[in-house]
Parts: sequence; structure tokens; C-alpha cells
Amino acid sequence: MSYPLKIPKSVLVVIHTVMLDVLMIERADFPYFWQSVTGSINAFDEPLLLAAEREVFEETGIIVNTEQISTNVLLDWGHSIEYGIYPQWRYRYASSVKLNTEHWFSLCMPETVDIILEPCEHVSYTWLPYQDAAALCFSESNRNAILQLPGRLDAS
Repeated sequence: MSYPLKIPKSVLVVIHTVMLDVLMIERADFPYFWQSVTGSINAFDEPLLLAAEREVFEETGIIVNTEQISTNVLLDWGHSIEYGIYPQWRYRYASSVKLNTEHWFSLCMPETVDIILEPCEHVSYTWLPYQDAAALCFSESNRNAILQLPGRLDAS
């Protein structure tokens, strides 16, 4: 199967409850690879906030409240990192692309909710206290984002 080449600009969305339980999802194409919601922008002009909303819905079924009148609102951390694309996924990018820029967001839910997974992307999910969720992460950047969650919430 042939895929269109990905743009090396992505979003990471840490979904959590007010009690700091964090949603973790397990990738279908890489067993035991647990992560938060992630995904690349679909077009060079796609706004990051819209990409984050889209990815949350595609990977969890959660509809983000864009009216910002409840706790179910995306928070843009205004933070990004650059990391080396894992070798097993480099085929999805142009051959010259080795780095991705990831932009961090969080989404606070009033409580844990059932998730609707996209089975070709993820096979399982769990809600864990943030320290346990961070420990489960395969990705160091995802782990760091989760560990920063309490401080980010205090600052908002």
C-alpha cells in the first residue's frame, strides 16, 4: 500500500482528567508502544489547533469544545520540540527528512470517558495517573510532556 508523504510537523495532545489521570493509547503497528494522541498536519497551511482537534477526534472519538465554555478545551502550550523520526517510520516521509517538529497541547476532561479507537491505528487504551502514564511511554518527548502536565496546569 502506498501512502502520501507526511509533513514533518505534528501535534501531541496529552488528554487528562482534572485529577491528572492521562489517556494512553497503544499503537496497532508497534505492540507495546503506548502514547498520547499524536499526528502530522495534513497540509502545510493546516492550523496546529485544527490538526490537534482533528487528531483527537480521529484517534479517540472525543469532540473538542471549540467554544471554550467547558473543561473539554484544547490548551496550546506554545511549546514545540524537534526530534529524530524513528527509523521504522521514516518511509512515510521524503527521503531527506530525518527530523519532525512536534507542538504540544493538552485537553482536560472532567472525568475518564470511553474511547472509540481507530483499529488500524490503535488497539487498546487506558487511563493512568500521570506518573504511571509517563512511565509507560515509549517516546521520551511524550514522557516529558506528561511529566510537565501539573506545572502547565498551574500556570494556566
